[in-house]
Amino acid sequence: MDSTQERPQAQDLPFNVFAKACPSRGTLEHVTGRWGTLTLGALHEGSLRFNELRRRVDGVSEKMLSQTLHALERDGLVHREAQPTNPPRVDYELTPLGHEVAERLLSLIHLLEGRMTDVLSARERYDTTRGDL
Repeated sequence: MDSTQERPQAQDLPFNVFAKACPSRGTLEHVTGRWGTLTLGALHEGSLRFNELRRRVDGVSEKMLSQTLHALERDGLVHREAQPTNPPRVDYELTPLGHEVAERLLSLIHLLEGRMTDVLSARERYDTTRGDL
């Protein structure tokens, strides 16, 4: 790159999640994947240690929770704080951006939970009419 060409700064780039190469797509995947959504929702309630979080997010494996937390921390949504105690204590909490994202996710979660009767009825209708295909 010669000196007449300047590299664009990240804040100057237009982000479009529908574009294949857009970095926002990876963050969207981290946030909206099953474990990302549940982890953010659980941490919205407050700071949790790893095992507390694993118990709260029922069904997540230790490996998947660890990977999810690393991705969310890298994206700036989760803060990890290691306490220099014996044994070591590690707490996870949402960053301000993480709180903002979690609020929106919880709105969707509450909408879905409140409309599950409609969803289950739709599934039953679908299965009845499409079951013979």
